[in-house]
Amino acid sequence: MTEQQSRGLASATPRVLPKATLAVIATIGLAMLAGCATRPSPEVLTPVHLNEPVRSQIAPDKVSVLVATNRTPDSARGGFGRAWAEKLTYEQYAFSVPPGRKDTAITYPTAKPDPERQFAVVERKQLPKDAFVQQALGFVQPDGTIGIFVHGYNYSYQEALYRTAQIAADAKIRGAPILFSWPSAASVAGYVADRDAALSSRSELDSLVTSLSASAKVKRIILFGHSMGGFLVMETVRELKLQHRDAVIGKLAVLLAAPDIDVDVFRSQLKDIGAMPMPISLLVSKDDRALVASSFIAGERPRVERPDIDDPVIEDAALKARLRVIDITSIKTSDGLGHDRYASLAKFGTQLASFESGRRSSAGDVGAFVFDAAGAAVASPFRLAGRVVHSQ
Repeated sequence: MTEQQSRGLASATPRVLPKATLAVIATIGLAMLAGCATRPSPEVLTPVHLNEPVRSQIAPDKVSVLVATNRTPDSARGGFGRAWAEKLTYEQYAFSVPPGRKDTAITYPTAKPDPERQFAVVERKQLPKDAFVQQALGFVQPDGTIGIFVHGYNYSYQEALYRTAQIAADAKIRGAPILFSWPSAASVAGYVADRDAALSSRSELDSLVTSLSASAKVKRIILFGHSMGGFLVMETVRELKLQHRDAVIGKLAVLLAAPDIDVDVFRSQLKDIGAMPMPISLLVSKDDRALVASSFIAGERPRVERPDIDDPVIEDAALKARLRVIDITSIKTSDGLGHDRYASLAKFGTQLASFESGRRSSAGDVGAFVFDAAGAAVASPFRLAGRVVHSQ
């Protein structure tokens, strides 16, 4: 991929207006308002007993989540903080999830949780590494697939955990997804600190992926990174490639949602990684205002996430780099910034999985696509170069 083409991946990013105009200031203001919303305390990690009958007569959904984190435990509050730990801590959670939800909003539990409206932890236990790996292997899908979610910037441990539970419930994942939670400062002002924390977490994510890939039972590991988590995922895959760990690389299906990665950094990562056995997929949108703010903070540098896939340059760049660039702009967003569409995409998991099926790379697997979810889920197609490829 040429430098011109790689820069094309961010061609939809508006050139920063002179002297940080009102549009950019408004975007940063929105991001700050989002970060100032009431945030859950570590107390929401404490298991609760739900004895009250459900008024709707529809039982809450039950989901399990496994977690590996390199955050330092906060023993006083029962959670995990922003400090970097020297080793991974492993946990397992069971959640009660409200039935019949219409969106991706998460209502955290109160002292007396209402299972019709609120998510709640009903079981929690810490595991040694060997037991964690065995639990994870017990949740491998029949086709040998297991998934790891890596959260983005400005996430606390509990926020990332509950978001993983929401995704698992909406996607109707059988078994337990795995959350890798790195030590984000969980602060709007902590962007640079979070970047450093993500970089410092490469070895720990590498360790988690390697532990799972060692099992013959595991055929495919979906490594799903959101925002700055996508940067961490790419850096980890790059290290695996530079260390010639092809057995691990061969099992990875990399999925990046709204990746907060500088375009030139991404180009360098792709150069080092080379063609993956399973093509890297980018879930992008044209109106992600959070990444406008990110670009501004990073010195007006363009981000990977906001390309115009109707641009032939993007199509050509995606084909040459053997990427799947999937426009999900049509998916509903709930954060006011267009940055959390990945959470809404979970309910279309069947359609996406029919496309993101782990096939080895071929000409038909890569390029620029559109995910059209404006209608019913069953009507969601992918379009490539004017040709419609319907989901099954």
